[in-house]
Amino acid sequence: MLYIVPTPIGNLEDITLRAIRVLKEVDLILAEDTRQTQKLLQHYAIPTRLSSYHKFNERKSCEHIVEQLKAGKTIALVSDCGTPCISDPGYILVEACVAEGVKVECLPGATAFVPALVKSGFDTSEFVFIGFLPHKKGRETILKNIAEEKRVVILYESPFRVLKFLEQALPILGEERRISISRELSKMFEETVHGTIPELILHFTNKEPRGEFVIVVEGRK
Repeated sequence: MLYIVPTPIGNLEDITLRAIRVLKEVDLILAEDTRQTQKLLQHYAIPTRLSSYHKFNERKSCEHIVEQLKAGKTIALVSDCGTPCISDPGYILVEACVAEGVKVECLPGATAFVPALVKSGFDTSEFVFIGFLPHKKGRETILKNIAEEKRVVILYESPFRVLKFLEQALPILGEERRISISRELSKMFEETVHGTIPELILHFTNKEPRGEFVIVVEGRK
């Protein structure tokens, strides 16, 4: 059995009782960053052995992990925060497990874009999740697609590229398009800012972007 286990996106209390139990009971926990996950395990007195599993070694280690699962091991996969496979490593392993008939169970839990979407105040009946934009190639094409999208669009961005995103989006999406930007969700300095693109450019020019960001773009009217 492979368990996909969501972990807190910030506040360590945002983990389910079931997730804690599973992490204690499995034979092995695969972690994106073992140092980061070790903090969570220590907080909840979870003694389970950790092994590294990240985007740089996932293809190489996938076959060995599947062999362990087929041999009867129970393994949990976690990312640094949130739900694995959502803009994080994991789908390659899940795909391999499905192909080999290994049972996969995904626990419900934290995902950063859900609270950001709810807090946006936009129509949540339909939305498109993009994740992280490419740094260079294809970025402008995606922005043009967002400009025509009638559904809400959600994407992730680093603090170093939030202003770049807004400045690139302005001539494509226009001055009236409303955006909601959330940062540091569930943490002490959580903040959500609503406004047009020029208003948000002014805000983040005067206030240096810090933390992890979720950007929610209202659909085209």
